[in-house]
Amino acid sequence: MKAALKFHFDFISPFGYFASLRIEDLAARHGRTVEWHPMLLGVSVLKVMGLKPLLETPLKGPYTERDVLRYAREHGVPMQRHPADPVMNPLACARAMAWVNRHQPQRAADVAHAIYRAHWGEGLDLSTPGSLAAVLGDDIARAAAGEEAAALLRAEVDTALAAGVFGSPTVLVDGEPFWGIDKFEQMDRWLTQGGW
Repeated sequence: MKAALKFHFDFISPFGYFASLRIEDLAARHGRTVEWHPMLLGVSVLKVMGLKPLLETPLKGPYTERDVLRYAREHGVPMQRHPADPVMNPLACARAMAWVNRHQPQRAADVAHAIYRAHWGEGLDLSTPGSLAAVLGDDIARAAAGEEAAALLRAEVDTALAAGVFGSPTVLVDGEPFWGIDKFEQMDRWLTQGGW
């Protein structure tokens, strides 16, 4: 059995959203599965790397906004949320994802897709555990508010940082990191050839 692709993402990342729509097909083409790992850009980018949020970075921010909208139009990806809209606090969503990974891993893909679709596709603010109930059900929403989910997310973030993950999306292929939606074609070739 080939190792799963370790897909690291932050729900506030539109590029993570785009990648979530492609990662399963990519994995399946190569006889792989996907592990869904939440990470926090607020920790990796702001705290560890000491950088500004992408959209607040001079020159790069306006370009990124155009890039996100251009990608969505090209690929027909539903987007009711604009990249320049206020950034949602991702903790509730990430904690829900970490809890699901531990207790209901068979639902991980469905949960990730439901959150991304609701936030980016429908424009919903899911910044509180209560706001998740309509999307994921009461059980997961309640779990997202608990200390266990918070601890599980801290472990996910620590694991991601230890593996060198700093951006969303990042996919680890047998330990080899690929950062960004624009690396999916290279990752496909890497998987086909067994690396180089």
